[in-house]
Amino acid sequence: MPDSKRYIPISCTFYDYLEEAATLQKPAVIEFSSNGKVQVVESRVVDLFIVDKAEYMRLANGLELRLDQLLQVNGIVLPKPNRI
Repeated sequence: MPDSKRYIPISCTFYDYLEEAATLQKPAVIEFSSNGKVQVVESRVVDLFIVDKAEYMRLANGLELRLDQLLQVNGIVLPKPNRI
């Protein structure tokens, strides 16, 4: 799971939004970048956690994403300065 790229923290506001999504357990459409390709998945955020100083989220489908890979969640775009 650990990624060799330096982790770039996401905004606190966006993190708060992810915490709310995890608490409410509502379905979410998540767009993220992986190996230079944009991917979209629909699932529920079930957990937020830290590994080696990088923040991750675990989805109900078992997928674990590093938060700085996120592009948008439910149409809410991650602020540009933090995109990878």
